[in-house]
Amino acid sequence: MNQNRQPSTLRLQLDSQGVLQGARFLPSPNCDERPIDGAIELLVIHNISLPPNEFGGPAVLELFTNRLAASGHPYYRVICGLKVSAHFFIRRDGQILQFVPCLKRAWHAGTSKWHGRLRCNDFSIGIELEGSNLLPFRDSQYAALAALTLELKRVYPVKDIVGHSAIAPGRKTDPGPFFDWQRFFQDVRS
Repeated sequence: MNQNRQPSTLRLQLDSQGVLQGARFLPSPNCDERPIDGAIELLVIHNISLPPNEFGGPAVLELFTNRLAASGHPYYRVICGLKVSAHFFIRRDGQILQFVPCLKRAWHAGTSKWHGRLRCNDFSIGIELEGSNLLPFRDSQYAALAALTLELKRVYPVKDIVGHSAIAPGRKTDPGPFFDWQRFFQDVRS
């Protein structure tokens, strides 16, 4: 870890529907209404790269908006019919994209459980980092994630922040062994 690194000074703002001002918004059809008792209490951090372990292309955006062509890569034949989304996607350069307003339920957690509660999509926000289990994340991603997390905690009654692996153990491994939890929690300490 870079000891001279400074915490993010990036300031972000959510509107009344939970849309991040200034972020690129690409509406995903893979969402629905939260249940009445679906207060946002959990942030779930994921990693994703399409094709696997490759960065920078449009495939994640296409997956979350149901436009991924099975012919684009052999792996896409396996996943192109999935109806999945996340609220946010943070690129390797720190750019934040949004697919689902925070007040809607994104389809990111799948079969999941947190503190005895099932269906984590009902009460969580999903944040995807462009990455994999094989490489470290970048400083720009940590800075964007910290700024986004601080804004989400300011607006919503967030009680916990976990990786996908914590709510779907044995089924999911993300954000993976290279996600620096200590660094992240130090950056968002308030």
